[in-house]
Amino acid sequence: MVRYRGFIAATVLCVLSVLAVTGCSEKPAVISAWPTANRERVVPQPLAPLIWPLTGLPATDRAAIAKRPLSVKIENSPQARPQTGLNSADVVYETVTEGGITRFNCIFQSTAPKTVGPVRSARLSDLWVVAQYNGLFFYSGASNSVTRAIKKTKLTDLSQDTGVSAPFSRSSQRSAPHNLFLDTKKAYAEAIKRGKPVSVQVPRLQYDPKSVESSNTIASVRIPFSTANTVDWTYDSARKVYVRQNNGRPHADAATGKQVAAKNVVVMWAKYTPASHDKVGSTTYRVELGGSGRVSVFRNGLRYDGTWSATRNTPPRFKDAQGKAIKLAPGNTWFQVVALNTNISMK
Repeated sequence: MVRYRGFIAATVLCVLSVLAVTGCSEKPAVISAWPTANRERVVPQPLAPLIWPLTGLPATDRAAIAKRPLSVKIENSPQARPQTGLNSADVVYETVTEGGITRFNCIFQSTAPKTVGPVRSARLSDLWVVAQYNGLFFYSGASNSVTRAIKKTKLTDLSQDTGVSAPFSRSSQRSAPHNLFLDTKKAYAEAIKRGKPVSVQVPRLQYDPKSVESSNTIASVRIPFSTANTVDWTYDSARKVYVRQNNGRPHADAATGKQVAAKNVVVMWAKYTPASHDKVGSTTYRVELGGSGRVSVFRNGLRYDGTWSATRNTPPRFKDAQGKAIKLAPGNTWFQVVALNTNISMK
């Protein structure tokens, strides 16, 4: 019995010894600390599609969409028609000048044809338009009051009046003063020569390819700027554009021979105030293109009524009666700026 107990004790002691040795030889458990985040993980976002800021159409060159717009004053008297380059302008403003005729401020940015014109003198409305689009301003001539007003601003004035001549030339096919044209390539070169920036943050108009529902289907709109100038825009459903007639005749672009067309026609009612009179007694108007006013936007054969608002440095935005944005169809836009008492007709 004593020998048996000794055997058991020896066995237990051996087992304990083995366990002790085994325990000492086991590798310690590896415990990793939870990683500490120094910053939030950023998931790369896909680049936004490139869009021309003044047309809402797709662009392919990021540098090109920062190209500074050319703001060119173009005549619209009967002797000036057909003008060159109207269909290439992203945006056109038409306002009433002396004698009831109208004049254009054409904004070229996404496309710039070789030649545009005929170029004529500036008006007070341009103080708003050029600033709102941060344009390089090209014109020829101005009254003393308009010249003084321009000098008080920060507009980039590249007119013949300031000694700029290289981009301008006269055509032998027309009589003066209706024959002055601007070379757009030389226009940018002149700006660079004079130390003016040609790449800027170009303001954006508001666009949406989809039409908001509207019960106002309009086939045509007539705009009586004055007794001397009536404009008709008729919707071409096949091309989804409005085509223009001036005083009952199709208005053509001499660069292509095609009728002037627009994806958007925007009638803006604004305050016209007599500012001065020329030598023959015709009135120059101050046109208020800041603040707000009534607007009718025509796109895709539909009419949207509401209000416009703009500041000295931002182009117009449009809202309906419920405060919802009225957006333009991608493409070019003609702003038809009429006096507050003007009645347009539609059918």
